[in-house]
Amino acid sequence: MSDRYCVFGHPIGHSKSPIIHQAFAAQTGEAMGYEAIEAPLDGFQDAWRSFVANGGHGANVTVPFKQEAYRLCDTLSHRARRAGAVNTLLLGKNGATYGDTTDGVGLVRDLANHAVALAGKRVLVLGAGGAVRGVLEPLLAAGPAQVVIANRTVEKAECLARDFGDLGAVSGAGFEGLPGGFDVVINGTSASLSGELPPLPDDLFTERGATAYDMMYAAEPTVFLAWAAARGARPLDGLGMLVEQAAESFFQWRHVRPDTAPVLADLRRAL
Repeated sequence: MSDRYCVFGHPIGHSKSPIIHQAFAAQTGEAMGYEAIEAPLDGFQDAWRSFVANGGHGANVTVPFKQEAYRLCDTLSHRARRAGAVNTLLLGKNGATYGDTTDGVGLVRDLANHAVALAGKRVLVLGAGGAVRGVLEPLLAAGPAQVVIANRTVEKAECLARDFGDLGAVSGAGFEGLPGGFDVVINGTSASLSGELPPLPDDLFTERGATAYDMMYAAEPTVFLAWAAARGARPLDGLGMLVEQAAESFFQWRHVRPDTAPVLADLRRAL
Protein backbone atom coordinates (compact mmCIF):
# COMPACT_ATOMS: atom_id res chain seq x y z
CA MET A 1 0.00 0.00 0.00
CA SER A 2 1.47 3.39 -1.00
CA ASP A 3 1.86 6.35 1.33
CA ARG A 4 -0.46 9.29 0.74
CA TYR A 5 0.65 12.86 0.04
CA CYS A 6 -1.20 15.85 -1.39
CA VAL A 7 -1.23 19.55 -2.13
CA PHE A 8 -3.82 21.79 -0.45
CA GLY A 9 -5.04 24.99 -2.07
CA HIS A 10 -8.12 26.96 -3.08
CA PRO A 11 -8.44 26.82 -6.04
CA ILE A 12 -6.15 23.89 -6.80
CA GLY A 13 -7.14 22.55 -10.23
CA HIS A 14 -4.27 24.42 -11.93
CA SER A 15 -1.57 22.90 -9.71
CA LYS A 16 1.31 21.06 -11.36
CA SER A 17 2.37 19.50 -8.06
CA PRO A 18 0.66 16.13 -8.69
CA ILE A 19 2.43 15.82 -12.06
CA ILE A 20 5.78 16.73 -10.50
CA HIS A 21 5.58 14.44 -7.47
CA GLN A 22 4.17 11.51 -9.41
CA ALA A 23 7.13 11.88 -11.79
CA PHE A 24 9.54 11.98 -8.83
CA ALA A 25 7.94 8.83 -7.36
CA ALA A 26 8.15 6.95 -10.66
CA GLN A 27 11.76 8.00 -11.15
CA THR A 28 12.90 6.96 -7.66
CA GLY A 29 10.68 3.90 -7.20
CA GLU A 30 9.02 5.33 -4.09
CA ALA A 31 5.68 3.76 -3.14
CA MET A 32 3.58 6.88 -2.74
CA GLY A 33 0.50 8.54 -4.13
CA TYR A 34 0.00 12.29 -4.52
CA GLU A 35 -3.25 14.15 -5.12
CA ALA A 36 -4.66 17.68 -5.17
CA ILE A 37 -7.19 18.63 -2.49
CA GLU A 38 -9.22 21.83 -2.57
CA ALA A 39 -9.74 22.72 1.07
CA PRO A 40 -12.62 25.03 2.08
CA LEU A 41 -11.48 28.61 2.67
CA ASP A 42 -12.55 28.33 6.32
CA GLY A 43 -11.58 24.69 6.80
CA PHE A 44 -7.91 24.12 6.05
CA GLN A 45 -6.92 22.72 9.44
CA ASP A 46 -9.87 20.32 9.42
CA ALA A 47 -8.88 19.23 5.90
CA TRP A 48 -5.33 18.44 7.09
CA ARG A 49 -6.59 16.51 10.12
CA SER A 50 -9.00 14.52 7.94
CA PHE A 51 -6.20 13.76 5.49
CA VAL A 52 -3.97 12.51 8.33
CA ALA A 53 -6.80 10.42 9.79
CA ASN A 54 -7.13 8.73 6.40
CA GLY A 55 -3.46 7.79 6.11
CA GLY A 56 -1.87 11.04 4.95
CA HIS A 57 1.87 11.36 5.56
CA GLY A 58 2.64 14.86 4.30
CA ALA A 59 1.45 17.71 2.12
CA ASN A 60 2.37 20.76 0.15
CA VAL A 61 0.41 23.92 0.84
CA THR A 62 -0.26 26.73 -1.61
CA VAL A 63 -2.35 29.90 -1.58
CA PRO A 64 -4.24 30.90 0.45
CA PHE A 65 -3.27 28.51 3.25
CA LYS A 66 0.47 29.01 3.89
CA GLN A 67 -0.07 31.16 6.98
CA GLU A 68 -2.69 28.77 8.37
CA ALA A 69 -0.30 25.88 7.83
CA TYR A 70 2.29 27.81 9.82
CA ARG A 71 -0.13 28.17 12.72
CA LEU A 72 -1.12 24.50 12.92
CA CYS A 73 2.44 23.14 13.12
CA ASP A 74 3.84 21.68 16.33
CA THR A 75 7.42 22.22 15.13
CA LEU A 76 8.75 24.70 12.56
CA SER A 77 12.02 24.85 10.66
CA HIS A 78 14.11 27.97 11.19
CA ARG A 79 13.38 29.15 7.65
CA ALA A 80 9.62 28.65 8.14
CA ARG A 81 9.78 30.74 11.31
CA ARG A 82 11.57 33.47 9.36
CA ALA A 83 9.08 33.33 6.50
CA GLY A 84 6.01 33.21 8.73
CA ALA A 85 4.56 30.67 6.31
CA VAL A 86 4.71 26.95 5.53
CA ASN A 87 4.45 25.15 2.19
CA THR A 88 5.53 21.67 3.35
CA LEU A 89 3.89 19.59 6.08
CA LEU A 90 5.25 16.32 7.42
CA LEU A 91 3.55 14.03 9.93
CA GLY A 92 6.09 12.77 12.44
CA LYS A 93 6.09 9.26 13.87
CA ASN A 94 4.93 10.77 17.16
CA GLY A 95 1.89 12.29 15.45
CA ALA A 96 3.26 15.84 15.56
CA THR A 97 3.09 18.09 12.51
CA TYR A 98 6.39 19.54 11.25
CA GLY A 99 6.39 22.55 8.91
CA ASP A 100 8.95 23.97 6.51
CA THR A 101 9.09 26.34 3.56
CA THR A 102 11.06 25.20 0.52
CA ASP A 103 10.40 28.14 -1.82
CA GLY A 104 13.67 29.95 -1.13
CA VAL A 105 15.70 26.77 -1.51
CA GLY A 106 13.93 26.18 -4.82
CA LEU A 107 14.79 29.67 -6.06
CA VAL A 108 18.46 29.50 -5.11
CA ARG A 109 18.89 26.00 -6.56
CA ASP A 110 17.24 26.99 -9.82
CA LEU A 111 19.54 30.00 -10.13
CA ALA A 112 22.52 27.70 -9.46
CA ASN A 113 21.27 25.28 -12.13
CA HIS A 114 21.49 28.19 -14.58
CA ALA A 115 25.00 29.07 -13.33
CA VAL A 116 23.79 32.34 -11.80
CA ALA A 117 26.16 33.27 -8.98
CA LEU A 118 24.78 35.23 -6.03
CA ALA A 119 27.89 35.50 -3.86
CA GLY A 120 29.27 39.03 -3.94
CA LYS A 121 26.56 40.27 -6.34
CA ARG A 122 24.12 43.17 -6.16
CA VAL A 123 20.60 41.74 -6.05
CA LEU A 124 17.29 43.59 -6.42
CA VAL A 125 14.03 41.94 -5.35
CA LEU A 126 10.77 43.44 -6.60
CA GLY A 127 7.86 43.18 -4.18
CA ALA A 128 7.56 42.80 -0.41
CA GLY A 129 4.75 40.29 -0.01
CA GLY A 130 4.65 36.71 1.20
CA ALA A 131 6.43 35.32 -1.85
CA VAL A 132 9.44 37.54 -1.21
CA ARG A 133 9.47 36.98 2.55
CA GLY A 134 9.54 33.24 1.87
CA VAL A 135 12.78 33.37 -0.15
CA LEU A 136 14.87 35.99 1.65
CA GLU A 137 16.68 33.76 4.14
CA PRO A 138 18.13 31.31 1.56
CA LEU A 139 18.82 34.22 -0.77
CA LEU A 140 20.85 36.08 1.86
CA ALA A 141 22.58 32.85 2.90
CA ALA A 142 24.04 32.68 -0.63
CA GLY A 143 26.25 35.67 0.25
CA PRO A 144 25.24 38.55 -2.04
CA ALA A 145 27.08 41.82 -1.48
CA GLN A 146 23.78 43.69 -1.28
CA VAL A 147 20.06 42.94 -1.48
CA VAL A 148 17.61 45.76 -2.14
CA ILE A 149 13.88 45.12 -1.70
CA ALA A 150 11.78 47.51 -3.81
CA ASN A 151 8.04 47.92 -3.37
CA ARG A 152 5.32 50.43 -4.23
CA THR A 153 4.78 50.96 -0.51
CA VAL A 154 8.27 51.90 0.68
CA GLU A 155 7.46 51.31 4.35
CA LYS A 156 6.60 47.66 3.68
CA ALA A 157 9.93 47.10 1.93
CA GLU A 158 11.83 48.82 4.74
CA CYS A 159 10.01 46.76 7.37
CA LEU A 160 10.86 43.53 5.56
CA ALA A 161 14.49 44.61 5.27
CA ARG A 162 14.65 45.25 9.01
CA ASP A 163 13.20 41.79 9.72
CA PHE A 164 16.06 40.16 7.79
CA GLY A 165 18.79 42.72 8.46
CA ASP A 166 20.71 40.40 10.79
CA LEU A 167 21.35 38.01 7.87
CA GLY A 168 23.18 40.38 5.53
CA ALA A 169 23.26 43.75 3.81
CA VAL A 170 19.58 44.25 2.95
CA SER A 171 17.65 47.50 2.53
CA GLY A 172 14.19 48.63 1.44
CA ALA A 173 13.24 51.18 -1.20
CA GLY A 174 10.48 52.35 -3.48
CA PHE A 175 10.42 51.90 -7.26
CA GLU A 176 11.03 55.57 -7.86
CA GLY A 177 14.67 56.59 -7.84
CA LEU A 178 16.10 53.09 -7.85
CA PRO A 179 19.82 52.98 -8.66
CA GLY A 180 21.05 50.94 -11.60
CA GLY A 181 23.75 48.34 -11.97
CA PHE A 182 22.16 45.24 -10.43
CA ASP A 183 23.59 41.83 -11.31
CA VAL A 184 20.40 39.89 -10.52
CA VAL A 185 16.84 41.25 -10.45
CA ILE A 186 14.11 38.97 -9.09
CA ASN A 187 10.45 39.77 -9.66
CA GLY A 188 8.48 38.57 -6.66
CA THR A 189 5.24 40.28 -7.68
CA SER A 190 2.48 38.86 -9.85
CA ALA A 191 2.02 42.16 -11.70
CA SER A 192 3.71 41.09 -14.92
CA LEU A 193 1.22 38.27 -15.50
CA SER A 194 -1.55 40.86 -15.70
CA GLY A 195 0.47 42.92 -18.17
CA GLU A 196 1.74 45.42 -15.63
CA LEU A 197 5.28 46.54 -14.91
CA PRO A 198 6.62 48.66 -12.06
CA PRO A 199 8.28 51.97 -13.07
CA LEU A 200 11.84 50.69 -13.41
CA PRO A 201 14.86 52.60 -14.77
CA ASP A 202 16.36 51.56 -18.10
CA ASP A 203 19.82 51.21 -16.49
CA LEU A 204 18.54 48.76 -13.86
CA PHE A 205 20.94 46.00 -14.95
CA THR A 206 24.70 45.94 -14.88
CA GLU A 207 26.37 45.56 -18.25
CA ARG A 208 28.29 42.48 -17.02
CA GLY A 209 25.82 39.77 -18.02
CA ALA A 210 22.90 40.50 -15.67
CA THR A 211 20.07 38.06 -14.96
CA ALA A 212 16.35 38.82 -14.72
CA TYR A 213 14.32 36.19 -12.84
CA ASP A 214 10.52 36.11 -12.60
CA MET A 215 9.10 33.87 -9.89
CA MET A 216 6.03 33.51 -12.13
CA TYR A 217 6.00 31.45 -15.31
CA ALA A 218 3.88 31.13 -18.43
CA ALA A 219 4.08 29.68 -21.93
CA GLU A 220 5.35 33.04 -23.17
CA PRO A 221 7.78 35.38 -21.37
CA THR A 222 6.14 37.60 -18.78
CA VAL A 223 6.04 41.35 -19.34
CA PHE A 224 8.90 41.77 -16.87
CA LEU A 225 11.09 39.22 -18.64
CA ALA A 226 10.37 40.71 -22.07
CA TRP A 227 11.25 44.17 -20.73
CA ALA A 228 14.46 42.86 -19.16
CA ALA A 229 15.56 40.94 -22.25
CA ALA A 230 15.16 44.09 -24.33
CA ARG A 231 17.67 45.74 -22.00
CA GLY A 232 20.27 43.01 -22.32
CA ALA A 233 19.49 40.85 -19.29
CA ARG A 234 19.26 37.07 -19.42
CA PRO A 235 15.58 36.15 -18.76
CA LEU A 236 14.65 33.19 -16.53
CA ASP A 237 11.17 32.25 -15.34
CA GLY A 238 10.05 30.46 -12.18
CA LEU A 239 9.14 27.02 -13.55
CA GLY A 240 12.48 25.63 -12.36
CA MET A 241 11.87 27.11 -8.91
CA LEU A 242 8.55 25.24 -8.78
CA VAL A 243 10.26 21.94 -9.55
CA GLU A 244 13.18 22.54 -7.19
CA GLN A 245 11.00 23.49 -4.23
CA ALA A 246 8.97 20.33 -4.88
CA ALA A 247 12.16 18.26 -4.92
CA GLU A 248 13.13 19.64 -1.50
CA SER A 249 9.70 18.67 -0.11
CA PHE A 250 10.04 15.21 -1.68
CA PHE A 251 13.46 14.79 -0.07
CA GLN A 252 12.10 15.69 3.36
CA TRP A 253 9.28 13.17 3.02
CA ARG A 254 11.16 10.27 1.42
CA HIS A 255 14.88 10.97 2.13
CA VAL A 256 15.58 10.53 -1.58
CA ARG A 257 16.63 13.40 -3.84
CA PRO A 258 15.07 13.17 -7.33
CA ASP A 259 16.66 14.32 -10.57
CA THR A 260 14.81 17.53 -11.39
CA ALA A 261 16.15 18.11 -14.92
CA PRO A 262 13.97 15.60 -16.85
CA VAL A 263 10.85 16.57 -14.89
CA LEU A 264 11.43 20.25 -15.64
CA ALA A 265 12.02 19.47 -19.32
CA ASP A 266 8.71 17.58 -19.54
CA LEU A 267 6.84 20.44 -17.85
CA ARG A 268 8.45 22.99 -20.16
CA ARG A 269 7.35 21.03 -23.23
CA ALA A 270 3.80 20.84 -21.90
CA LEU A 271 3.41 24.62 -21.30
